[in-house]
Amino acid sequence: MTHQPKLTVTLFFATPGTTWGGMEKHTADLARALASRGHSVHVIGHEHYRQHFPDSVHFHAAPVQLGRRNPWLHFSLKQRLRKIAPDILHAQGNKAAQLVGNIKQGAGCARVGTVHGSKSSHRAFRKLDTVIAVSPQIFDGLDHPNKHLIFNGISTPSESHPIKDQCRVLPAGVTNVVAIGRLEPVKGFATLIRAWAILSGEIPDAHLTIFGEGTLHSELERLVASLGLENRATLAGFCDDLAPVYRQADLVVISSEREGFPYVLIESLLAGCPIISTPVSGPAYMLPSQAISPDWEPNSLANMLQNALANLSSLKEAEAAAMAFARDELTLECMTVETERLYRNTLSAKATE
Repeated sequence: MTHQPKLTVTLFFATPGTTWGGMEKHTADLARALASRGHSVHVIGHEHYRQHFPDSVHFHAAPVQLGRRNPWLHFSLKQRLRKIAPDILHAQGNKAAQLVGNIKQGAGCARVGTVHGSKSSHRAFRKLDTVIAVSPQIFDGLDHPNKHLIFNGISTPSESHPIKDQCRVLPAGVTNVVAIGRLEPVKGFATLIRAWAILSGEIPDAHLTIFGEGTLHSELERLVASLGLENRATLAGFCDDLAPVYRQADLVVISSEREGFPYVLIESLLAGCPIISTPVSGPAYMLPSQAISPDWEPNSLANMLQNALANLSSLKEAEAAAMAFARDELTLECMTVETERLYRNTLSAKATE
């Protein structure tokens, strides 16, 4: 068996350090997994994210909160890359891809980008050697000669920690509906809360809990109060350990306006928790039709919620194939192996140019 040389990989993400979401989690998980496979892994990102990376990963802070045309940001990025001299420069998201596309690296460096969400344009990725899509819908919309589909993956949740009374994180004695994500407009939580209000009186023994933080926290709190939902809906804030949430939830809802391949979807399926969603990428591919709302209107989502809560066992049965697929394919191990294979193939292709 031919020995495969270890790689020097730089993962670059340019989010401004204000929130921690799916793309940031993807970067941290991939960095950790690549390092565990013996590669020299470097991450360039905002200083606020340093705490999310282990000592096995070399973290380099950069002023990524600056605009993508800012000369100081370009200079800082070039300086760091000159010192690292990576074999692979992997941009996470549109801003990072645009910055990487404008940097001339050595002949031996392959430039890779991952598209995490559905955008009106993916022009930022055109200058890169290889582009990864995290969902089939994103893949189909990419105009790039060397595009690949690699699903997001997560570590398999441990089953060795039984729920104890003191670990209760959701209300007891009710049907628990859960939503998780950044409190930003793209996640559609205002629509979800309005849909929940439409169901008022129809499901009096159900409670909605939204986990996450963001700029809309105060606005969503006011919306809950204005709709008289203080006793039926809770904004629970950020939760670092969501495993008990998924185990205790009866239903998970994705209300997003757009998505790539959300981690909430994977986590729900691996936990065996039924899930419904707006018609966004990822869920629309993975879930059966009865789990997908026809549009993003509150009334449609309310109807979906009512039908799901009335038939939770049949919904879970309908999603059994998706749950099995998640256990087999949507793991961190699968994602890492596929990404490493793509790195090597891209380097080989560049060597023959």
